Amino acid sequence: MKKIRIAGVPEHFNFPWHMATEEGAFEERGIELEWIDVPEGTGRMCKLLEQNETDLAIILTEGIVKSISEGNPASIVQEYISSPLLWGIHVAAKSRFQDLSDLKGTKAAISRYGSGSHLMAYVLGEKQGWNTAELSFEVIHTLSGAVKALQKGEADYFMWEHFTTKPLVSEGVFRRLADCPTPWPCFVVAANQNFLKKDTAALRHVLEIINNYTREFKRIPSIDRTLANRYNLDLQDIREWLGITQWAQEQIRSQTIDLVQDTLLNLNLISKKLAIKELLTSL
Repeated sequence: MKKIRIAGVPEHFNFPWHMATEEGAFEERGIELEWIDVPEGTGRMCKLLEQNETDLAIILTEGIVKSISEGNPASIVQEYISSPLLWGIHVAAKSRFQDLSDLKGTKAAISRYGSGSHLMAYVLGEKQGWNTAELSFEVIHTLSGAVKALQKGEADYFMWEHFTTKPLVSEGVFRRLADCPTPWPCFVVAANQNFLKKDTAALRHVLEIINNYTREFKRIPSIDRTLANRYNLDLQDIREWLGITQWAQEQIRSQTIDLVQDTLLNLNLISKKLAIKELLTSL
């Protein structure tokens, strides 16, 4: 049995992986897939890839592009979610902030530097016409860390996936001021180079299996109820999320990677653009 480690956030986006594992789809191909939950998000997964502590990661597109540009020996092997991620912009329910313009010059809570919550704060700042060089941050590691930081006034706003944070909004912990979708497909599958060099055939099997699951995922009977129960989310919210989310089964387009790099370069988040072949691996 070939053991392959894969890291991802413990969120509804990744349920196809758990379904395939629980149904024995990987074992049938001689693969033992070890799932690593990473609630800290993309910044932490970049480190896991870099330090060879995971073989694969389901990771935010902008985060892995930035990390590879900084020397992370990893590569994007496939697009995973082809639709944008809907980032909710949250403040503490009782905070004084009522409008996005109120957040100018305030402090953003981020899971870690290089994470989606960090990079998307720049995208939001640019859209709002703020001086992004003056953005300030408080590292909070996890969603629960963000709750504490906003309630204690250690940070002023927090950007995280809309539906994951919806229960906190409904409970009156957070108040959502607006949403900020990513300008590109949100999740890709990335691999570290050590794994790519020795296990390309096994990786092809893994991708073939997950693509079979995601291709039919929305048509699975009662999948909305399964997701709502598994992730403790409102059924109507899950239905809305399924309506706007699309899975991919192909490599991400080079034009998309150009857009990500151009955006990061314009925001001074990377120092140079890489050639497409330095970011993508064709299997």
